[in-house]
Amino acid sequence: MLNIANAITTTNKHIYGLVKWLVFIIAGLMVVEVISRYSLTTPTSWAPELATLLFGPFFLLGGPYLLHMGGHVAVDLVSSRAKGKLKMTLEIAAILLAMVFGGILLWFSVPLVISSFNYAETSYSAWNPIVWPSKAALPFASLLLLLQGFAELVFIIGDSNGSETSTVNEVK
Repeated sequence: MLNIANAITTTNKHIYGLVKWLVFIIAGLMVVEVISRYSLTTPTSWAPELATLLFGPFFLLGGPYLLHMGGHVAVDLVSSRAKGKLKMTLEIAAILLAMVFGGILLWFSVPLVISSFNYAETSYSAWNPIVWPSKAALPFASLLLLLQGFAELVFIIGDSNGSETSTVNEVK
């Protein structure tokens, strides 16, 4: 199980490593738009929309690895002071809650993406790009979040059993 958990975490790390570079593309698109709009007085019809379409996957696909790194917003007033079994129980509850969230997103987003693909949905703007590739990031990221949640459960339970497990620092 530990090998599977490490493979999931490594996969999410590599996906995170790729999508983090989208922020530079998004920023570049906005610079192009600002220069075009204010210096050339000819705003683009595509740059802001493409930046928006790229931001969704950028935001969503970093989430599963962020779960592993402990980077999500947490109210840890109790869990930071907890020790032993209480700490483990709180960690498991938090991971299960994230997995429920990921499962609900996956359940409801797959039909939306299929519908968007089948109808060749576009944004109905002047540029009018297809939108299903951007929408497809939601179920994909939800699946990755579920898998990472499973991996985190393996790590937590493995730590409680005293077995050798991968920690956040080892897989980073």
